[in-house]
Amino acid sequence: MQKRRLGASEVKITPILMGTWQAGKKMWVGIEDVDSIKTIRAAFEAGITTIDTAEVYGDGHSERIVAEALSDVRDRVEYATKVFANHLKYNQVMEACDRSLKNLKTDYIDLYQIHWPSGAFNSEIVPIAETMDSLNHLKEQGKIRAIGVSNFSRSQLEEAAQYGRIDSLQPPYSLFWRQVEKDAMPYCVENNISILAYSPLAQGLLTGKFGPNHKFDPKDNRNDNKLFQGENFTRAQQALEKLRPIAQQHQCSLAQLALAWLIAQPQTQAIAGARYPEQAQDNAKAAAIQLSEAELQQIDAIGRTVTDHLDDNPVMWSW
Repeated sequence: MQKRRLGASEVKITPILMGTWQAGKKMWVGIEDVDSIKTIRAAFEAGITTIDTAEVYGDGHSERIVAEALSDVRDRVEYATKVFANHLKYNQVMEACDRSLKNLKTDYIDLYQIHWPSGAFNSEIVPIAETMDSLNHLKEQGKIRAIGVSNFSRSQLEEAAQYGRIDSLQPPYSLFWRQVEKDAMPYCVENNISILAYSPLAQGLLTGKFGPNHKFDPKDNRNDNKLFQGENFTRAQQALEKLRPIAQQHQCSLAQLALAWLIAQPQTQAIAGARYPEQAQDNAKAAAIQLSEAELQQIDAIGRTVTDHLDDNPVMWSW
C-alpha cells in the first residue's frame, strides 16, 4: 500500500488506517480481546500500518490491545492516539501522553491528537494556547512526532494553528456524512493538513448489511446515530441500492467502494474499524480500487441524496 505524507510532517501513513475504538470494548457489544488482537495484526499484514486509538477507548484498554498486537513490529507501524477533552491542561496533557506511551509500550507516538475541543462533554474550558504549549513541548522532547486535532471546526482548527503546526484533522466523514467538505476541508487543502476520516463507513451503514428492520442491542452506540433513524435510514437504504451496480462493476463490496471513494477526496485518508481479520483484510483491498472521474461524480451524487437532507450539526450521534 502506497504511503502518504501526514500533513507537512516526516510521518508517512497508509491511506486506510485501522480504527480501534471497538477494541476498547466500552460502548460496544460482543468484543473479545483475542479477536481484536488478531484483527489488528491482520490489518498490518494486509498493508495497513497506521493504527488509530485513544486514551478514552476503554480507559486505555484499546491502546494496550494495540501494543499486544504490534509491539514486535513497532518500527514498521505508525501509532496515532488521542488525549481526551478532560485532560487538556498543560500537566494533564503531559501525564496523559506518558500513560499512552506506557499503554502502547513505546517511547514515541507518531501522531498525538486532541480528541475533542475543550468544553466538549461538559469538560473544563482550557485555552487552546495552553494545550498547544504542552503538545509543542512533547514534540520537542521527541515523545510525539506530529500534532493533530479531532472533531474541530474550521474556526477551532484555525485558532489552534496559531500556536503550532497542526498536521491532521480527524472528522466524521463518509459518503453519508459530509459536513467537513463545507467547513474545514478547504482550510486543510490550503494548509496541507491531512484529513483522517473516522466512521468512513457510517458505522457500518455503508456496508449494506443493516437492512430496514435491523435492531441493535440497546447498549450499541449506533442506536443514537442519526443516520440509523427515520427517513435518514430510508434514504440511505435507497442510496445503497444505487451504489450496488458500481460495486459490482469493480467486483468489490459496498464497503470497499465507499472507502475507495473517500480516499480519492482531497487530502483524505480513511480510518476503518474492524472486529474480525477478514474485515480488516477487506478494508485494505479498497486502497487498490481505481475509480474514474465519472464514477467519483456518480457516487458523489448518490451520496448527496442522503446528506442533502441532514442539518449542519457535525456530531453524528444524538447524545
